[in-house]
Amino acid sequence: MERLQSNAVLLSLIDNLQAKGSWCGETHVQKATYFIQELFGVPLVFDFILYKHGPFSFDLNDELTAMQADQLLKVQSKPRPYGPSLVSTEGGERIKKHFAKTLNKYDKTVQFVTDRFGKRGVAELERLSTAFYVTQRENVDGSVESRAKRINELKPHVKIEEAHEAVLMVDEIIEDARGVQIT
Repeated sequence: MERLQSNAVLLSLIDNLQAKGSWCGETHVQKATYFIQELFGVPLVFDFILYKHGPFSFDLNDELTAMQADQLLKVQSKPRPYGPSLVSTEGGERIKKHFAKTLNKYDKTVQFVTDRFGKRGVAELERLSTAFYVTQRENVDGSVESRAKRINELKPHVKIEEAHEAVLMVDEIIEDARGVQIT
């Protein structure tokens, strides 16, 4: 996918997250992008690693900064306890209009992810994205218990019960995603 097409998808994701109640800080964008790319195979081509608060892409972080420099995104302050939000600009709106065909192709995946993650807090996003990461990339036997244990090993602040719940939720999300078609 070309850079500006990828930017259009990210802008659509950000707008849809906000519409679903997200304050749309970078953590929300990181986790939602991770699910769009890895769950649905949307070719955004960001490399994700397991980092402090779950899967994180330094490439995506750089791209969001570049989008601000290109005046496609701006940072908007929010009152405590929230951090800043990412908001599309008039330039971002023009990019989305220019790539309407691309956005139409990936609209169902963006809607699926924003419906499930828009209202979630950062701690829950960390647990769910880490559960998905462990499910997809870690060499565990696949049982709920072994995946929950691995999450707890990687993230000791995540209690086993929370990890277990996150694994069950991710399994449900993966199953539900099977019904979503990229057009």
